[in-house]
Amino acid sequence: MALKKDFLWGGATAANQCEGGYNLDGRGLANVDVVPHGKDRFPIILGEMKHLDFDDTHFYPAKEAIDMYHHWKEDLALFAEMGFKTYRMSLAWTRIFPNGDENEPNEAGLAFYEEIFKECQRLGIEPLVTITHFDCPIHLIKEYGGWRNRKMVDFYENLVRTIFTRYKGLVHYWLTFNEINMLLHAPFMGAGIVFEEGENKEQVKYIAAHHELLASALATKIAHEIDPENKIGCMLAAGDFYPYDCHPDNVAEAQAKNRENFFFIDVQSRGNYPNYALKSLERQGIKLPIETGDLEILAENTVDFISFSYYSSRVAKVTGESEKSAGNIFEAVSNPYLESSEWGWQIDPKGLRITMNTIYDRYQKPLFIVENGLGAVDTPDEKGEINDNYRIAYLAAHIAEMKKAVELDGVELLGYTSWGCIDLVSAGTGEMSKRYGFIYVDRDDVGNGSLKRTAKKSFYWYKKVIATNGEDLEN
Repeated sequence: MALKKDFLWGGATAANQCEGGYNLDGRGLANVDVVPHGKDRFPIILGEMKHLDFDDTHFYPAKEAIDMYHHWKEDLALFAEMGFKTYRMSLAWTRIFPNGDENEPNEAGLAFYEEIFKECQRLGIEPLVTITHFDCPIHLIKEYGGWRNRKMVDFYENLVRTIFTRYKGLVHYWLTFNEINMLLHAPFMGAGIVFEEGENKEQVKYIAAHHELLASALATKIAHEIDPENKIGCMLAAGDFYPYDCHPDNVAEAQAKNRENFFFIDVQSRGNYPNYALKSLERQGIKLPIETGDLEILAENTVDFISFSYYSSRVAKVTGESEKSAGNIFEAVSNPYLESSEWGWQIDPKGLRITMNTIYDRYQKPLFIVENGLGAVDTPDEKGEINDNYRIAYLAAHIAEMKKAVELDGVELLGYTSWGCIDLVSAGTGEMSKRYGFIYVDRDDVGNGSLKRTAKKSFYWYKKVIATNGEDLEN
């Protein structure tokens, strides 16, 4: 069973990491705009430090990012040159509803995305659109407390009704929330949460979780009503937790970590809260804000497919001290059998196949890999060329394991979009120097550079991969 002929090869970005134009054409301010580059970034992401506006002491990379707001036609043309079948992008909520709670949308914002979608269709690229990619209007945080407030469900419903209606026929694949499980680890980015002194943080996070899960189910319902051709997916930050060894305590810890990771997707894919989660919340004294009709909405509106990011596997251990590894906010034990990237993310291509099988066995729904890639420092040579053989090696190894999951294990896979197909701002660190793209963008960590786009060696390699439907992975 080889990859299907209509397999959706492409790349992925997020509005807050590439779009820029934070104050143009009526756009409002969002949480992702006010997260600075530097040492204060991480405590803000965690919701431990209140920061809801700009100041003169920080650099804010999302303000301009790579200015895709003015370069999108050029960028789409480059994606088309590579042969993209799909392009995963996200909407900036505040470009459509600047404050988030308006009754009527901002026409300039709607028109901007409509132009992009029409150009994608003209180029033969199917848009895969994330509705909320770590994106929450600042007004909704200040006035309502972010997703801890049930009114957010109504505001989100207004957003999705607007976009599903406006873009009917232009977009067929939608994701409701990016890496929804990240809410538990980065609540400001995941849910617009800033903790108040003395409050029960876990209680707040799970209140927000219920509201996002309810909103996701309602979005799925509305999408199918407005256009039966719509396909709605959930999205998680994936990567199996391995037990450090066969000590039963470590095996049990890995199981618990994996369950925590799958909590959201269990609800979105199966339509109910799993017993293990209910028991865990009960032990912690956490009550979900379930109202009449909520459980029916969750049960009747499960997603059509499951998408996920994969950068690395993880290791769980409770017996003794261990070295820690870095990676995508999640803290895990270092795996002694794996090498690491420049940012300490452990590289495990086979872990992608393992993770794919775990998810598919668990849910038996089509999968979509919507993020995978290597963050690295790219240095142009004397000719201005970037020979990123390390990126090609990373991606080739992961795609080879992806194909094994499909061809040997029978996993149903819709497509693959590498993360940061064009260099963009890192969500975790705010850096430009942590590059993922096939296209180099001349910009540094503090906003200097011409923004010129240049194809890297991996650009031509990925073009060949797509043209051969993944059969030719050679450098």
